[in-house]
Formats: sequence, C-alpha cells, structure tokens
Amino acid sequence: MLDAIKNVKIHLLVLVLVVASELVGILKFNIGPGKLVLLPMLYAVFIGTFLGPKFLKVVKDKDMEHASSLICLTLMLLMARYGTLVGPKFFEILHAGPALLLQEFGNIGTLIIGIPVAVFLGLKRESVGAAHSIAREPNVALIGDIYGLDSPEGRGVMGVYICGTVFGTIFFGLAASFLSLLNWFHPYALAMASGVGSASMMTAAVGSLSAIYPEMAGKIQAFGVASNTLSGLDGVYMSMFIALPMANKLYKIVYRIKFGTAQEA
Repeated sequence: MLDAIKNVKIHLLVLVLVVASELVGILKFNIGPGKLVLLPMLYAVFIGTFLGPKFLKVVKDKDMEHASSLICLTLMLLMARYGTLVGPKFFEILHAGPALLLQEFGNIGTLIIGIPVAVFLGLKRESVGAAHSIAREPNVALIGDIYGLDSPEGRGVMGVYICGTVFGTIFFGLAASFLSLLNWFHPYALAMASGVGSASMMTAAVGSLSAIYPEMAGKIQAFGVASNTLSGLDGVYMSMFIALPMANKLYKIVYRIKFGTAQEA
C-alpha cells in the first residue's frame, strides 16, 4: 500500500484522465425512441484500458498492482461522501415511503438468476463475487474487505464492476427509455428503480426519463438521487447480512448440481 501511495505516475495519470474526461463532459444521443447518455466515467475507463500493458504499455503490470491496492482506500472516501448525502435527503426519503427501502430486496433476484448462470458457464467462486449484487462501489469494498480483491470473489466482483461501468450507463439509459414507452410503470417508479447505487447508471436513466417527461423532471431527479443515495447505504447491509450469505448457500447447491461433488475448499 505504501509503495502504491508513493507511485507518482499513477496519481498523475489519474489526474490527466479525470481532467480529460470532464472536459469532454456528458454526451447525449437519440437512438430511436431511446436516449443514449455517455458520462465522463466511461471515457476514463476506455482510455485507461488502452493505456494498459496489452495496448499502449504506458502502464506496467506493477503500476496496475499498485492501482488495485489503492481501490479500497479510494472507496473509503466515496463511502464517506455517501454518508454526507443522507442528512440533506433525510426528509425527502421519508416522504417517498417504504418503496425505497423495499427495493433493496431486488438484490436477491440478481443472485438467484446470476449464480446458476455463472456456475453453468464454468465460473466457480468468482460467481459469488460477481452475482451477489449489482457490484457497484460499496459491494466492491465489501468483497474486498471479506475476501480480498485478489481472491476469486474479488476477481468476480471487479469483472462485473468494470462491465457495469462500460455497459451499465448504456443499458440503463436505453432501458429507462424503452420501459417508459410501454407505460407499465409510473415515471417515478422507474426513477426509483434507477437508483441502484451507481451514480453513472442512475444519471443515465434519470436523464432519459427527464427528457421524455420534462414536466416531471424535477421529481424524477429527486426520486432517482434519493433512491441512489439510500441504495449506496443500506445496500451494503443488504449484501452483508442477506444477499452474500444467500449467494454462498446457492453456490453450494448449484456447484453440486453442476459438478456432482461438494464445492472446493
């Protein structure tokens, strides 16, 4: 950790990536009835990927190891920021009713579907990290604290985290647009559903909904932010006490069905 903190190259590259991505800003494109929203985080991930040892070789393997060790440290800062958002949104969350709290049980649906699919595709303990939740920052921190990010569970959660960062904003932006056209759900319900604990995914979905329902834009944004804030907080406890234990139990069952033996030690 100390060597990683002293790695000036990493800090300078991160600064350059952040500045360059923020200068590009948010880009919006109309695709049929949907709206595609590209956020600065997406640019940073793409540029960072091409700077790696498999492409431009600006970043070496040692630099990547140092950057990996700093993830938990930076996530602590993010979790602290989540905490500062609770106070100003407290009464807004209360007025929204129990729906914002109950939506966290959707994590159970994620693992019920995700773990059997992951195991039957050939993944082992990686499936627990990958499918116990939507794998955003708090969940990465949780898996890192319990198993370590160098473990199979850590590789699983980081894989889904990267995929979510790259494809999540695109999926959420388009999904919100298409679901709104079906008129199955109220726009406020879709706004609350967009708050899964990822600022980029929530922004993409809320941006699409706000463009479709401009007269409701203010409340749509309020519900989206409140839901996202709450998901970033109670989502950790939902994963820790309910989703992760269930994921481990389901993994044992599916592993035995797939491989015919008890899970590996």
